[in-house]
Amino acid sequence: MKAVQIIRAGEVRLVEVRKPVPEAGEVLIKIRYVGFCGSDLNTYLGRNPMVQLPVIPGHEIGAVIEAVGENTPGHLKAGMSCTVNPYTACGDCSSCRNGRPNACRYNRTLGVQRDGAMCEYLAVPWEKVIADEHIPCRDFCLVEPMSVGFHAVSRAAVTDSDTVMVIGCGMIGAGAVVRSALRGAKTIAVDMDDDKLALAKQLGATYVINSQKEDVHERLQLLTNGFGPDVVVEAVGAPATYRMAVDEVAFTGRIAYIGYAKTETAFDTKWFVQKELDIRGSRNALPADFRAVMEYLKRGNCPVEKLVTGIYPPTEAQTALDAWKASPAKVFRILISFETTA
Repeated sequence: MKAVQIIRAGEVRLVEVRKPVPEAGEVLIKIRYVGFCGSDLNTYLGRNPMVQLPVIPGHEIGAVIEAVGENTPGHLKAGMSCTVNPYTACGDCSSCRNGRPNACRYNRTLGVQRDGAMCEYLAVPWEKVIADEHIPCRDFCLVEPMSVGFHAVSRAAVTDSDTVMVIGCGMIGAGAVVRSALRGAKTIAVDMDDDKLALAKQLGATYVINSQKEDVHERLQLLTNGFGPDVVVEAVGAPATYRMAVDEVAFTGRIAYIGYAKTETAFDTKWFVQKELDIRGSRNALPADFRAVMEYLKRGNCPVEKLVTGIYPPTEAQTALDAWKASPAKVFRILISFETTA
């Protein structure tokens, strides 16, 4: 079968690999669409220390169940559209024992620490298959990235009495905007791109701030009566936005960090104590977050067409990554389609 493989930094090839056969307790899925995420772009750029090349990328999956192995529950049937929970959990580390397998110490995410789903077929344990006949395969590609934003909102314990600032309105930040709005919070979206901010508004943001054109602090003070936001969700992963979260959050506020800052970040740590902050990391997502995104998508009011920036065949995977590299601010999700591969 055909697979997209990142050979080395800046080089992608379409290669032939063995088609998997499902073992007992496994499901064989036929891949229809796979999304490129930020970790895949960093792998392509040679900036992902968690990856050993060559690697097949991809963990944002839209697929159809092709076949089921023995000892597989009856609710999973051939022909059902599905996605896959791409994380592993050892079951024995402190995270797993505490009921948070999304943060397993030994997690190996598809397309990062192990070969991913950018291929024609994939065999996975049935427990990792999340199927729903009412969600199109293409839309299933949005479930995993949006669920990461949903999970951050849960980590921050957002309620309808909160004002939430989401920094970064890419795909994951968009998920945080949606989940905050669904919980009834007043949501403030911050980004440097007007198109992304316009979409954040459509997804439920109450207010938007372009951090390149406006003074973020002054605008926040106006919008929050001088208090600052109760919750900040950081979905960029840059030293400046890490510090912005601490500087701008209200006294006794909560911060959920999703992004990985690529360099060391210096903080004015007095705010940690004086504001008595709750600072929380947010990693991956739980099955409940996947289900919440799926229920949102089934409502039919998500502007999916605007979230999918482009769809490319496997032969043009490198072209897709080069397009993202050239205009990173203009991309939400790029999908690779295996619909027409023989």
